[in-house]
Amino acid sequence: MKPVKIVIAGAGGRGQGYARYVAEHTDDAQVVGVAEPIDYRRRVVADAHHIPPGHVFTDWKDMARVPKFADAVLICTQDAMHAEPAVAFAKKGYHLLLEKPMAPTADDCKRIVRAVKKAGVIFAVCHVLRYTRYTQQLKALVTSGAVGEVMSLDHLEPVGYWHQAHAFVRGHWRNETESSPMLLSKSCHDLDWIRYIMGTKCTSVSSFGSLRHFRRDQKPKGAGKRCTQCKVEPTCPYSTLKIYLRDRFEKGATGWPVGTLVDGEVTREKLTKALRTGPYGRCVYACDNDVVDHQVVNMLFENEATASFTMTAFNRARSRETRIFGTRGELFGNGSVIRHFDFLTDETKEIDTRASAGDITGGHGGGDEGLMHGFIEAVAAGDATKVLSGPDETLETHLMVFAAEEARRKNRVVNL
Repeated sequence: MKPVKIVIAGAGGRGQGYARYVAEHTDDAQVVGVAEPIDYRRRVVADAHHIPPGHVFTDWKDMARVPKFADAVLICTQDAMHAEPAVAFAKKGYHLLLEKPMAPTADDCKRIVRAVKKAGVIFAVCHVLRYTRYTQQLKALVTSGAVGEVMSLDHLEPVGYWHQAHAFVRGHWRNETESSPMLLSKSCHDLDWIRYIMGTKCTSVSSFGSLRHFRRDQKPKGAGKRCTQCKVEPTCPYSTLKIYLRDRFEKGATGWPVGTLVDGEVTREKLTKALRTGPYGRCVYACDNDVVDHQVVNMLFENEATASFTMTAFNRARSRETRIFGTRGELFGNGSVIRHFDFLTDETKEIDTRASAGDITGGHGGGDEGLMHGFIEAVAAGDATKVLSGPDETLETHLMVFAAEEARRKNRVVNL
């Protein structure tokens, strides 16, 4: 079978990560085109995959205008730049792998789904949590009736104090106008995962949350505009000197998140300059962020089961944790280990799924690798069932997120 030919629209961290996966699986796929406005990122992908100049573009629109020259496209642009390329490439007949979230609005999500269904192309959104060995084992236990009928589920997304500061206070996803609500950008795949485990439709939601801490009125007395010029920096856990320099660079860690701050090789000189002048050097209490730093969502499903989800910045960054309560037992999972307590025997069994560490950017327990494998296999075989979430269910779980945001803003229960 010939390798699947892939083009990449958006060669940032995610686009480069997926390109590296392809480079390690050349028998299955090849990157034959790239579109990226930033010169350095575009060159990294083009050079690594020996892409001819005629298939290297600064704008995805130019790549979409030329005759179709690949089987599939990976759309890894920023959140607000998903709908237009998704629709355009679907019309050209490309199979689509789209970074999550689908789009910042329900209307654009629906437009994408209409386009891919009309075109008849294979469509996958990067709900990577479905593809881990841990998730598949947990899903199998629930489906087998190991805990009887599921009555409720409790799921925690511990974002982590430094991750919140990096991505959602100083970084690309800090501002709803430029990106999307945090529940959508960070946790749309959590609600998708809950729907997957519950195995039935959500009928109504409520939600509470706010930007409580990372705002100007919480700024310590004497704090500066930047950590490089701040009297209280040594006592601030959100200090950029702590997060990027002391905790990582000085210990030899130059990948994500440190690599986000500079292009190319990470040196102390380049990193220090970025902290003095760039957006990642700002005081967390003096940024233009407006997304929440904590939120809870409550869900009711068709079978009267319930679920609760907590997303919070105020914790040690770690894997997600889940508790599932059934009529014959309960489950606890932390992304790699599952503990099953049986009501009949009063015994606890532990299952170590030994989740692969070979994911693309970390934190997904091998889900990125599983997603890419499934998508490439689906395209090669022309079999959309290899994708664990089709367009209809993906739209359904995105609409759950939009409903939760409406519930939070309007302080009411929203029916789907």
